Amino acid sequence: MFHRVFIANRGEVAARMVRACQDLGIEAVCAASEADLAAGYPYLKEAAEVVCLGPGPANQSYLKALEVIQAAKQTQCSAIHPGWGFLAENAEFASLCKQHGLTFIGPSPETIDRMGRKVSARASAIEAGLPIVPGSKGLLPNAEAAKIVAQEVGYPVVLKADAGGGGRGIRRCDSADEIDAAFTEAAREAETAFGCAELYLEKYLLGGRHIEFQVMGDGRGKAIHFGERECSIQRRHQKLLEEAPSSILTAEQRAHYGELSTRAAAFWNYSGAGTMEYLLADDGKLYFLEMNTRLQVEHPVTEVICGVDLAQLQIRIAAGEDLPFTQEEITLTGHAIEARINAEDPDADFRPAPGTVERFVAPTQGRTDTHLVQGAKIPPHYDSLIAKVIVHADTRESAIASTIEALNEMVVEGVPTTTPLHLRILAEPDFQQGNYDTLWLEKILKG
Repeated sequence: MFHRVFIANRGEVAARMVRACQDLGIEAVCAASEADLAAGYPYLKEAAEVVCLGPGPANQSYLKALEVIQAAKQTQCSAIHPGWGFLAENAEFASLCKQHGLTFIGPSPETIDRMGRKVSARASAIEAGLPIVPGSKGLLPNAEAAKIVAQEVGYPVVLKADAGGGGRGIRRCDSADEIDAAFTEAAREAETAFGCAELYLEKYLLGGRHIEFQVMGDGRGKAIHFGERECSIQRRHQKLLEEAPSSILTAEQRAHYGELSTRAAAFWNYSGAGTMEYLLADDGKLYFLEMNTRLQVEHPVTEVICGVDLAQLQIRIAAGEDLPFTQEEITLTGHAIEARINAEDPDADFRPAPGTVERFVAPTQGRTDTHLVQGAKIPPHYDSLIAKVIVHADTRESAIASTIEALNEMVVEGVPTTTPLHLRILAEPDFQQGNYDTLWLEKILKG
């Protein structure tokens, strides 16, 4: 096992990984920007050591790969945990870790690169026997090529950035007349966000539901899954609320697509935690969308229904341990819901709201993953996620009721949050009956 692990991230994810390291008897060394050092976060005090990487903006601190490597080496760390976001899915960074004798807690650089590019991920999925959404076989050289593929698969279609993520570089098209402008806009956005303007096209599946399977591989041809999560409550392709298991999948579907997911991960010799993302279409079939080669923000809903600490398991596998479970030993119990609490104003088009948390009271029910305390500052430089409220109950109905109670109990003063929106979602009859898809929340917000 590692003696010291460098946490190359911040906020809630860094707090989560510090806790996982401590539970394993590992000393955690934390990266921090000047802004986060001034914010007063408890996890920085709990760390064995803290290294300031630079000013607040991420491109001057958390995204400086060589400085992260140097900081890890200078603090005698033998491994780096990238968390999610920042450098977590950066193949070049994973390769640099290897070159400098540091263990990257995640899959190989080659796997990250292959799965990070959506076109190569689609090709890998086909090779591994996964069903994919109909679309282009490769990259699209121009809008005219996109029109040809769109005509073949049928409208509506969606243009996507090959290097995409986070909902950027995506444009839906309902007719050929929309392709030219959408192609230009998506390519420009992709170039700005990812430094790569290349696009591909997929059939847009109306009424789809976002289902993802949590997998864990040992890097030597073995893999298991921990069931699925439902992530269809989204705004502009950004997840807001997740639950596990999905209320719509049957036991047969869960077993079938879970097996497909683990078979693919084993086929790729996947190492560590990964998420196989699918879209559930009206025909009742799941279609592979992409693989996230990291632990997900929403992993706690899986942890509480299967009783496994996925962050610890991820670290243990990176240290060379075998998978400690067989698939038959993984059991799912009850139902879990996670509400992402963002420092945003839903009444002002979800404008981020940095500031000082004048008062903070976590719910007594369930589990709250956060880096905040009363008086902490929320800098303007980063993602607006400030906490996650996770509730586990025997049934979906009781999980919804308990989540409502927990959110009503939670107090965050000083900045607006998405808590009122979550309460609205949870009270909607459609949500309570499980009748929603990835477009549902947008419709609700429009009234």
